[in-house]
Amino acid sequence: MKISIKFLFAAIIIFLSGAELHAQYGYGNGGYGYGGGGYGYGYGRQRNAIPQATSEPKAPEPKTAGEIVDDEMPGITEALELNEFETAVMSSILKKFIQKRIELQILELEPDQVREAMEKITAQQTEELKAGLSEEKYEAFVELQKKGLAKAKKEKKKEGKKKKKKKPKD
Repeated sequence: MKISIKFLFAAIIIFLSGAELHAQYGYGNGGYGYGGGGYGYGYGRQRNAIPQATSEPKAPEPKTAGEIVDDEMPGITEALELNEFETAVMSSILKKFIQKRIELQILELEPDQVREAMEKITAQQTEELKAGLSEEKYEAFVELQKKGLAKAKKEKKKEGKKKKKKKPKD
């Protein structure tokens, strides 16, 4: 009977130490705490044997005439103090002639032909803007084109600050 107690005691120690080793080191079931067993489980990031093709990032698509005008119109409207009707007229005219300029660039003509066509487009745009806007709004637009939109906005802000300073306090 004493042999069987020793044998039982040894079996319990082996059983308990085996369970402890399994819990501590995670042997079995794929190793290191990951379930599923089998090839590659639990050993860091897996790599694919098929090489990945690298594609170049696509160049951004050029803006359409409508997008260009829609981006610029709020600044133009603010700088020239246009009402809704004048804004709509100017927007439609600018979209039309910017579209013509874009089409001209796509054609890739000779420099002399491009210059002549641009002069015609500019003359037509000038006629339509003169017809659609008052004389002072048209002159302000021409001045805005010469200065540039950013510079015109800065000057407008300076004028606004000067007017605020000149007002007497009540």
